[in-house]
Amino acid sequence: MSKGIRLLLNRLSVVMVIAGFVAAVTATASRADVVARVYLSSQTMQVKVNGRTYARWKISSGRKGYRTPTGTWRAKWNKRLHYSRKYDYSPMPYSVFYNRGYAVHGTNYVRRLGRPASHGCIRLHTANARKFYNLVKRHGRRNTVIKVRY
Repeated sequence: MSKGIRLLLNRLSVVMVIAGFVAAVTATASRADVVARVYLSSQTMQVKVNGRTYARWKISSGRKGYRTPTGTWRAKWNKRLHYSRKYDYSPMPYSVFYNRGYAVHGTNYVRRLGRPASHGCIRLHTANARKFYNLVKRHGRRNTVIKVRY
């Protein structure tokens, strides 16, 4: 094999190693250990941890006159017991905030789960909100993605 071909192969292998490293870093940076998929049409939330289904729960989203925004977000901050300053200091246990003032949180209005009833947040049974909150704490907000779709 000529010296020119060996040099070309060496350079090509260096480029391939760098490309593999970049792909691995990008995949790691964009991965999420916890993925919550909220389906507004069925008023459910499916939670996957490391790609495996963890749970599927009934939710309540924004009722008439209040919308729940659709999109994809990382969890921004959590609070074990938050009180809404906007809505008469209503309790929001096990809150995981994902988009400005919108959060996944527990509710006392469990009879309304499965149909729109909130001011736009994603309401869960408080026991399920606690489970989700603990998953987010365990895996980290940076590794938690919340996807809201119809």
